Amino acid sequence: MPGDIVFGTDGWRARIAEGYTFDNVRRASQAFADYLKAQGVAERGVVVGYDNRFAAEDFAATVAEVMAGNGLRVYLTDRGTPTPVISFAALHRGAGGAVNLTASHNPPQDAGFKVRDGSGAAIAPDDLKLIEARIGPVDRVTSMPFAQAKRQGLVEVWDPSEAYIETRIKPSVDLARLKAAGLKIVVDPMWGVGAGYLPRLIGGGATELIEIQNTRNPLFPGMARPEPIPPNVNNCLAKVREVGADYGAITDGDADRCGASDEHGCSWNQLQVYALWPYTCWKCAASAAPSSRPCPPRRCWRAWASSTTCQSTRRASASSILPPRCWRPTP
Repeated sequence: MPGDIVFGTDGWRARIAEGYTFDNVRRASQAFADYLKAQGVAERGVVVGYDNRFAAEDFAATVAEVMAGNGLRVYLTDRGTPTPVISFAALHRGAGGAVNLTASHNPPQDAGFKVRDGSGAAIAPDDLKLIEARIGPVDRVTSMPFAQAKRQGLVEVWDPSEAYIETRIKPSVDLARLKAAGLKIVVDPMWGVGAGYLPRLIGGGATELIEIQNTRNPLFPGMARPEPIPPNVNNCLAKVREVGADYGAITDGDADRCGASDEHGCSWNQLQVYALWPYTCWKCAASAAPSSRPCPPRRCWRAWASSTTCQSTRRASASSILPPRCWRPTP
């Protein structure tokens, strides 16, 4: 049996009920607990979080039972939580590491067991091999019933989102300006854990947010996988055109990557969006008087939109990132 769980990028992923079983999750959890002990950080505890996939909260509780059985304090998220928030939580709580039960943007039949170090960062490949090498048979797993672990104070169920918003988002983003910008934005969390975040951050003002596909559905209907690229984003693109939105914001299943739609219902991947941010800011700054304040969000977006259209073969200044045609779903 040892050797049947193989750690790849960030950890282990497998098909639910085939390789990804409760016993195998217990084995991987025991290996990570042993690794944290060997690293001398077990006394700092461990964050455990999960996504919206099938039985994710039950798998997370199983991880917590193993960690508690090994004497580690567990900070367990109280609901499906974005991957960036789980990484933040490890640093915020001063934990020795984190386990994130997510298969990210992969097919709905999959689940994952991803690990982070105490800073919330990915664990180096050589150390992943050390964790993998510690995976033994299930009869070597030490566990404690979940209710008992809670009674003994070894498991704390908590919501890390408030601390994440207060210490990471608000100092970095002018939420008030976005809230007052008067934009119409379609938000598509693709049935994943990003649901509710943008309405919480910038809702209730002049900016109108229309959130779609924002309930938990482990089947991820309407898409092959919760990955924000065509054709999985077709529903969002269609909604943008239907309501005449200025923008579409799309996050994947665990909300650690994004896609976007312009006002024409054209799809842009995250690399294009990230490159367009400095481009639009430069374009706005170049057209503004030196004493002017930075342009509002609508002007930034329109500044770029005026430089290229959905079906145009003309390229804008950022020719290395703008395709000659953007993606539009076939009617």
